[in-house]
Amino acid sequence: MGTPETITFASSPPRARAFDVAWIHGSPSAKHNTDPDIQVYAYDEHTFVLRQNKAINYEAPFLFLLFGADRAVLLDTGATESAEFFPLRDVVDDLVGSWLARHPRDGYRLLVLHTHAHGDHTAGDSQFADRPGTLVVGARKDSAWPYFGFDADPDRVAPVDLGGGRVLECLATPGHHEAAVTFYDPHTGFLLTGDTVYPGRLYVQDWQAFTRTIDRLVDFAAARPVTHVLGCHIEMTTRPGVDYPIRTTYQPDEPPLEMTVADLLEVRKAVDEVGDRPGSHAFPRFVIWRQD
Repeated sequence: MGTPETITFASSPPRARAFDVAWIHGSPSAKHNTDPDIQVYAYDEHTFVLRQNKAINYEAPFLFLLFGADRAVLLDTGATESAEFFPLRDVVDDLVGSWLARHPRDGYRLLVLHTHAHGDHTAGDSQFADRPGTLVVGARKDSAWPYFGFDADPDRVAPVDLGGGRVLECLATPGHHEAAVTFYDPHTGFLLTGDTVYPGRLYVQDWQAFTRTIDRLVDFAAARPVTHVLGCHIEMTTRPGVDYPIRTTYQPDEPPLEMTVADLLEVRKAVDEVGDRPGSHAFPRFVIWRQD
């Protein structure tokens, strides 16, 4: 192969673009389900958002595949281990193959990282264990945090360089889970918050850690051009403060996945309102479940 195409990601601030997508949201009956196992949405040439079919697993998590000049990163691997029922490896391989057909280069690698270690975000890890040119970083705190350097300095902003100037900024953001990580992508302006902030039930295991995390995210977002705040689930209905019941497999009345920095500020206000009260607390765009 000759000299590969030079890919340089713009240093100018990202432009906020609408998500032109209707997400698959399950089926009234599993036997009538005709949706794909995994929905793939191309936000741009180098950025893909995937959603698992709710007919396969009610969690229906969102995953993110981001391409740089030297390697791609897959954030989370979904809620189902079996490739027969959840062919994540095949879908990712197809996307990588198509991207490389457009941008040929040798030695292209895949990095698999996680927003946190809950099973609905890590179940597909085994599908990538034997994939050539692939590094799977374990999602648990004793694996993930040393990779980012958070074990030595939990307050650092860790870079993950994908090549061509696409360098993710990664933050330790515990509270929902002790090993939670938030990713900021300067190319798109996405703030990828995992299960810390999303249009659904914000389960909080450690209230003090969660409060510190939300404060940190608010400060971080104030210093960056954030276009969209993207978590990994949709659990709310379009009625303010009303969520779908747990284990729902059909959600025809979903709000958008994308949230805003203003929504992040609303989470911060909600933290003050919840205060010392445990249990479930509904707000228009999310529900806080204080579990500690």
